[in-house]
Amino acid sequence: MAQYNTYNHVEKIKTKDTKRYLWWLPLLVAVSPIIGIKIYEATGNPLFPWLTPILWYIFIPLGDFVFGRDDANYRDSRSEEIENDVFYKWLVFLSVPLFYVTWIYSAWWIATVASSTTAYLGVTIGVALTNGLALVVGHELGHKNNQQEKNLAKLVLAVPAYGHFSAEHNRGHHKDVATPDDPASARLGESLYKFILREIPGAFVRAFHDENVRLKRKGKSVFSIENQILQSFFITFLLYGGALYTWGPVILPFILISTLWGWQFLSTSNYIEHYGLLRQKQEDGRFERTRPEHSWNADHIVSNIMTFHLQRHSDHHSRPTRRYQVLRSDDAPQLPTGYAGCFTMAYLPFLWRKVMDHRVLEQYNGDILKANLDPKKRDALIRKYTKGDSNE
Repeated sequence: MAQYNTYNHVEKIKTKDTKRYLWWLPLLVAVSPIIGIKIYEATGNPLFPWLTPILWYIFIPLGDFVFGRDDANYRDSRSEEIENDVFYKWLVFLSVPLFYVTWIYSAWWIATVASSTTAYLGVTIGVALTNGLALVVGHELGHKNNQQEKNLAKLVLAVPAYGHFSAEHNRGHHKDVATPDDPASARLGESLYKFILREIPGAFVRAFHDENVRLKRKGKSVFSIENQILQSFFITFLLYGGALYTWGPVILPFILISTLWGWQFLSTSNYIEHYGLLRQKQEDGRFERTRPEHSWNADHIVSNIMTFHLQRHSDHHSRPTRRYQVLRSDDAPQLPTGYAGCFTMAYLPFLWRKVMDHRVLEQYNGDILKANLDPKKRDALIRKYTKGDSNE
């Protein structure tokens, strides 16, 4: 069995959710572009159309630095009680219509009111980031076993036009995670931009392939009304088509930028979640089972609240149906900061590799052959790291 270095997690036990009423904050972020618009209209301050990007790229990383980490878990009996508390479930449900309200109101505002290109762009990127949060909500809902939540996942994934996510993520990524077969697992030496160009089309193709297989088993065509991916995309068509019909070409940059930047949000999350980590092959040729050491975690309080504990990613892979409020901190390797701060590092490949490559090597006690390597850089990486030179 492969040997790994993992974060030395000493389990801390808590008896109540000290963050219970902080879980409202993602709903506030979901409407933050509207808040920014209203403050801008009241004050004329040109920064406020950029409120949501400022929150994500500045204040959330700063909050992680100031407030630190929370790596405490509940006892099993208390965990079950909190998981069954409908308060947490309804917070996620309430967020779904908010994404529609934000998208429609922002589209109306930039098409009919926005007085400058910078205001247009700031609100558009703000909506792109709330689209990214919609994908986080779709991730949470799409893993549940009841039809109500699965339907809500289709509905919320229609806003960022990523209706294939649940099919691809649940049936593809969770099966192939941390292997070369997974387009959603980043490789050591692979830049974010190269990963995005591999991951987005790869995920789309895998999703439709898996949905086609599912429908064929039922004797249905991939173009059947039962195609869960097409159901979500039909809602997207109504939303985007209605906006174009109502406001005309002025809304097209808003649609393109908010959609593509929202996709980038998901791809960047995927990039940092499994970068360089690899499940080893066993004697029978199959990959070992997924364990905590195959995901990067971040127990930072602020960004975890904003992403519904997505950063406790290893426990999610172990127990995909477990609700966000009781996901556990475990022995998974730790990112240097929360997702928001890691996004900025990932945008700068030289910085990301300087911070993260040596962490990957440490996971495998310096044996680079155990890492998930970018095939085009494999020989160069082996030469570099077998010489003991990890600085770049």
